[in-house]
Amino acid sequence: MLKDKDIREPLFDFLEEQHTKIRIIEEKTMGKSRADVIMVLEKEVVGIEIKSDADTYARLKRQVKDYDGYFDRNIIVVGSRHAHHVSEHVPDWWGIISVEEIQGLCDFYLLREALPNPKRKMSHKIKLLWRPELAHIQQINQLPAYRQKSKDFVRKKILEKVPEELLQTQISDELFERDYTTIQAEIDAYKGS
Repeated sequence: MLKDKDIREPLFDFLEEQHTKIRIIEEKTMGKSRADVIMVLEKEVVGIEIKSDADTYARLKRQVKDYDGYFDRNIIVVGSRHAHHVSEHVPDWWGIISVEEIQGLCDFYLLREALPNPKRKMSHKIKLLWRPELAHIQQINQLPAYRQKSKDFVRKKILEKVPEELLQTQISDELFERDYTTIQAEIDAYKGS
C-alpha cells in the first residue's frame, strides 16, 4: 500500500518530465487547508492534492474549495484504491493522476488533464507571496512602496495596477526565486528599512 511519503519524490520526478521549467513547493497553507504540493510553472501555479491508498475523502470537500480559490489549475494524485471513484469527489476541471506500485516503483497514469480553474481568484492567489516578494513586484512595476500600509492594501493596489496576464508571470517568477534559507533576513531587512 502506497503512502503519501512513498508518492512524493517519484511524483516530483514525473512532473519534472512533463514540464520544461518547474518548481515544487511542499505544504503551503492556503485558506483553511494546506496544499500538499504547489507546482510553479512559468505562467501559472498548480495545486496538487495527494490522496494515498491510506487516505480518506473526509477533508476533501473543504480542500477542493480552498484549492479552487488559489490555483490556476488543480490536480489530485490518488492511489489505485481511489482511482475509480475520485472523479465523483472533485470538479470536472481538476486533473486526475493515478499511482500504483509496480515492482517496488511508483507508476503514474494521467487519467484526466487539468483544465483552467474557473473559480480561481487573483485576490487569493496573490496571498501566496511574502511581503518582500510583493515589494519586488511593486518595484518592477514602478508602483509606490506603500511601506506603512498593510499587506492587504498592497495586494489590492497591485491587483488594480498590474495587468493580470503580466501579474501571472510575475507571481510565478517570485515563487521560482523564493529562497527559504534567506527569507527571514529579507523580511527583517524589509521591516528595518
